[in-house]
Order: sequence, then structure tokens, then C-alpha cells
Amino acid sequence: MTEIENNELQQQFGSDNYAGICPEAWQAMEAANRGHATSYGDDPWTAKASDAFRNLFETECEVYFVFNGTAANSLALASLCQSYHSVICSDQAHVETDECGAPEFFSNGSKLLVASSPEGKLTPDAIRELATKRSDIHYPKPRVVSITQSTETGRVYTLAELRAISEECRKCGLSLHMDGARFANACASLGCSPAEMSWKSGVDVLCFGGAKNGMAMGEAVLFFDRALATDFDYRCKQAGQLAAKMRFLSAPWVGMLEGGAWLRNAEHANRCARQFASQIAGIPGVRLAQPVEANAVFVEAPEKVLTELRARGWSFYTFIGGAARFMFAWDSDPGRVDALIRDLRECAAAA
Repeated sequence: MTEIENNELQQQFGSDNYAGICPEAWQAMEAANRGHATSYGDDPWTAKASDAFRNLFETECEVYFVFNGTAANSLALASLCQSYHSVICSDQAHVETDECGAPEFFSNGSKLLVASSPEGKLTPDAIRELATKRSDIHYPKPRVVSITQSTETGRVYTLAELRAISEECRKCGLSLHMDGARFANACASLGCSPAEMSWKSGVDVLCFGGAKNGMAMGEAVLFFDRALATDFDYRCKQAGQLAAKMRFLSAPWVGMLEGGAWLRNAEHANRCARQFASQIAGIPGVRLAQPVEANAVFVEAPEKVLTELRARGWSFYTFIGGAARFMFAWDSDPGRVDALIRDLRECAAAA
């Protein structure tokens, strides 16, 4: 047994990024590895993946593949903005808190205007307030609204909420960008189609997450307003996101989309989150900090309980509001979820 095998990490719920590659994505990559293919996206796998997205979303759209979510969001926003523009987002949005200034960097300085949102959700009122706050030339001109679906706090925008936001964007002359790192989980939660969740609700650009849905890496950027995609291929190249062997970014999407694995994976992750949330609901001193709507569960508990839980080998984060965040993935083992529940119950009882 190698050292890596000997130290194999037991399944944890600190992040859905911990999970491995699902069989469908792995098999598609293996198939793409048989023989040679043209480089830089001019290959059958990339064409097939792009068509699979168009079929899934029931519309013609421009599709691009990049390595990660930071690149997807930042380049998408840069394509919607000039340097003197601004982007309206939640104060908990990933583009605000976790992308190291990349949206500002790739847009040559577009400013993020943040709205206070305890649940991580933007509202039409918050958008209107920021969009109309000032109109003088000394202020960065609002140009885009960016929302996260599902949000960083695990909440899901309903279709009615999305349409209300889109309507406000149109009134204010703003484009609508969706950070869909967990887009699949939101679709599974609402039981709606990708088309309903995106362009039919007024979304102009979607970044569809693959890494959190069972892929090794890779995000897809979908422009439903195709005019907004002008020169986006050049942006990708300049940012180091044009993969020479693009088929290894695009082929996994073929495996994920054509057989419905993207949705099954999300449904399983959401189901495990609900299982965990329902079983810890009655533990004394433990409460849910947020309603559970996708694959995230935020737990408030005494620090002594969380410390003991970590001492028992469990990994989790408390970087959003101090609550312990547990994320569930496509391969979450219900038995391992039960083990976490037992340990949490025992830690709480001993506190």
C-alpha cells in the first residue's frame, strides 16, 4: 500500500469540492483519451458538449469552457462591463468575498457594489437602491447584477424571485449574471428545468459549475444573449483559460449532461443534506442557522461542541456568520452522514 493510499482521507463534509470524479465524467474523459484530437477546442468532444448544453437549455447559446469558477465569473463579468462600470451583488457573494479581486482585475477596475443580505439573496429593492443611488459621472455606473444560485448560505432563488430581479434589471438597464457553481443543486431543489432557471427567467449569462457536481474541474460559461459573448474567446486566451487539450475540459460535460448525471448527482447531495438536517433538529443546543434548500447545512452550536466534533476528526468551516457549514456531494455516503449525526449528538450531550 502506498503512502497516499494508507493516508486516504475518510469522507468529510467540509466542502463538496472534496469529492472525487463521478463515473460518468470519468468514463467520458477516458473515452476522450483514446487517440488524438485537434487542440484548443476545435475537437468533436467540445462541439458535442456545446450542443448538449444547447439541448439541455432548449435554446441557442454561446458556450465556453474554463478551468474554474473564479475564471468563469470574472471573465463573464468582464465581458459585461467597462472599467468605469460597477457590478451589484450580495455582500456574501463569492465574487465579493472569495475571488481575490479577480472580477475587478479582469474588468480593468469595475467596482463591486455590495448589498447587505443576511440570507445571501439580493432583492429587487436592494438592486434598485444601489442602481439609483447616484447617477453623476464621479460614481461607477451600475451595469450588471450578479446573483449566486444556490447562494453561499445554501438558499435557493425561486423562479418568481428570479423573474422579479430580472424585471428590476431591465428597468434599470442592467444585465443579469448568475454564478451557478451549484446551479444543478438549485434545479434539483425546485424541480425546474435549466431553461426555466436561466434564460426564461431573464438571466443573460450563466456560469454552470462542474467541479461541485462530480467533475474533476471545469465550468461552462453560457451566454444566452449571444451579443454579449463578442470576443469572449480572446478573453479566455488572454486569461490563460484556453486549454490546449480542451477535450479534457469539455468531454466530462458530455458524460454529465447526456445521461442526466448532473441532476442525479445534485439530487443525491440535496437528499443527504436533508437527511442530516432532519436528524439533528432535536439535539439540545444545536439549531439550523438557515433553512436547508440545496446541499448546504449551516449549524449553530456551542463552541465546545464544535471543538469536540473537530477533535473526533470531522472537518468543517465556520467562515460564514460563525455557523458550522456542512456540504454534501454527489458521492456522500448516507452511512457516513449517520456517523456525523451520532458524533454531533454525543458531543452536544457531553457539553
